[in-house]
Amino acid sequence: MTLEWEQVIVDAADPEALGRWWAEALGWAVVNDSPDEYEIRPTPERLPGLLFVPVPEAKSVKNRLHLDFRPEDQRAEVERLLSLGARHADVGQGEQPWVSLTDPEGNEFCVLGERRP
Repeated sequence: MTLEWEQVIVDAADPEALGRWWAEALGWAVVNDSPDEYEIRPTPERLPGLLFVPVPEAKSVKNRLHLDFRPEDQRAEVERLLSLGARHADVGQGEQPWVSLTDPEGNEFCVLGERRP
């Protein structure tokens, strides 16, 4: 049996707005912008993608799954994401080489530091 990783589903109060935010944050392409599903991918043909779907309830607890990103320049990338509307997050991580942030709907993600050899 073979499995291909298609996408990560992200519950959202406003799938279109959150999907647009992540598309801008990542520089990804929008491949579906219907009212009930907003999907972005690195390029239209490249997987996996992120699929934003509506949920009636607000986010109330820490995510059980989050995304990690490794930029070339952590400080510059954190500042860019904050300028787009991300916020710093304290999820109990303490002092670490990564920076924990949340997107506009409160979903946690991390911006990693330089890769160690």
